[in-house]
Amino acid sequence: MDGPAHQLLADGRLHLQHGPIDLVLRAYGTEGAVAEAHRAAVDRFATVLGELVGELPELRKAMSERPRVQGTIARRMVAACRPHREFITPMAAVAGAVADEILEAMREAAPLDKAFVNDGGDIALHLTEGETLAVGVAADFSGGPVPALNGRVILACEDGIGGIATSGRQGRSFSLGLADSVTVLARDAAGADAAATLIANAVDLPGHAGVERVPATDLDPDSDLGPRLVTVAVPVLSVDAVAEALEAGRRRAAQLRAAGLIRSAALMLQGRSVVLDDPGILDTPGILEGRRKIRS
Repeated sequence: MDGPAHQLLADGRLHLQHGPIDLVLRAYGTEGAVAEAHRAAVDRFATVLGELVGELPELRKAMSERPRVQGTIARRMVAACRPHREFITPMAAVAGAVADEILEAMREAAPLDKAFVNDGGDIALHLTEGETLAVGVAADFSGGPVPALNGRVILACEDGIGGIATSGRQGRSFSLGLADSVTVLARDAAGADAAATLIANAVDLPGHAGVERVPATDLDPDSDLGPRLVTVAVPVLSVDAVAEALEAGRRRAAQLRAAGLIRSAALMLQGRSVVLDDPGILDTPGILEGRRKIRS
């Protein structure tokens, strides 16, 4: 395997890649601060994959088995999954935790006006007073395997949102549920990542005929999900069935918000959406209906 690589893109973003880890980040500030933040990101990224690989046996354990980890990213993953009672392994938060770690390195290196680190759609972000960041939501798979951009969220410093993550059956990882996608806003990316996984799992119709599932290890012998059944195909569902599955996911999202673990969530299944509305965070219902301004 080739070593870690980095490339400055024409628009000022920095691309970092090593094995399966692929990040795109951007820092905003003075020229010197941005250069220092980029150097810090490259330096910290150099050892990320090796650190994670070294702790994979523990990171693939269920949280009920009390995985023991040492690295800072691994500890972020465990901390993000610890509040949840249902089955989950630290791997559910890996992308978000990596994004959080690189963002922290950038912030410690230089004073930045704002910054983000995007790890395959799981985003850690930093905003100072007066700054905003627009984040596109690509969550509608009704037209094919490539999601359509069907919403935008504009975040400000006072919102207290440090992470956005998306999970679901159409994503990079296996899912126990039916959701095409679930996008979560939370205090950090690792927490959003773990919560999005669990909400996506909860969008389900247990025992529904036509839903195809296979043991995760049939698809990947090293999967942290072991023999648990993951969804591989979902038939066209009735309107009532879609509503039932989305409502199951909405209830789980509401529980996580009540526990203070997330701020909001948008759930998508076969062209229909449910948004966990919060008058304190959304000006109007439905972040998937167009541009929405988020406020504290």
